[in-house]
Amino acid sequence: MLKTVLLSLLGLLVLLIGVALLIAAMRPDHFAVERSIRIAAPAAKIYPMIEDLRRWTEWSPYEHRDPAMQRSYGASTRGVGATYAWKGNSDVGEGSMRITRADEPQRVAMDLEFIKPLAGHNEVNFLLAPQDGGTRVTWKMEGACPLLSRVIGLFFNMDEMIGKDFEAGLSHLKQLSEA
Repeated sequence: MLKTVLLSLLGLLVLLIGVALLIAAMRPDHFAVERSIRIAAPAAKIYPMIEDLRRWTEWSPYEHRDPAMQRSYGASTRGVGATYAWKGNSDVGEGSMRITRADEPQRVAMDLEFIKPLAGHNEVNFLLAPQDGGTRVTWKMEGACPLLSRVIGLFFNMDEMIGKDFEAGLSHLKQLSEA
C-alpha cells in the first residue's frame, strides 16, 4: 500500500514537472524590460552620468546592494569600447558590460554579460529624447530567454523584478540631474 502511494506521488511529480517544462517551452524565447522617466534637465546633463561607467556608482541601484563589491574598469570608462566588470554577493552577482554605441546625447548602448548567478548575454539601451522642456530617459534591456529562464519565469515575474530596479535607478538619475 505504501509503495503504491509513493509510486503514485512520484508519478504525479514527474507529470507536474513535465507540464511545467512544456508550458515553459511554449513561452517566448526572447525578453525585454523597459522603463522610462521624465527628467526636468537637458539630455546634455544626464548623458555623461550614463556614458561614463565610473559615474554609475552615483545612481545605479545595483551599486549599493553590496558595499564590498569588487569593481574593475577597462582602459577607458567613457564612450564606445569602455568596459566595467563587477563581482559581488548574491544580490549583484558577477558580470561585465561594454559600451557598443554612444550617440551623444541621445543614446548609449551596451553589451551586458552575466556570469553569476545565471550566465546570460543581454543588450542594454539608454535612450534620451526631448519631452516637455526636459528629457525622457528610457532604460531597456533585452536578450535571449533560454528554457531555464522561462521555467523560472513561471514562478517569478522578471519584468516586475528587473523593472523595479530600473525604476529605482531612473529615480536616482532624476534626483541627481535635477539637483
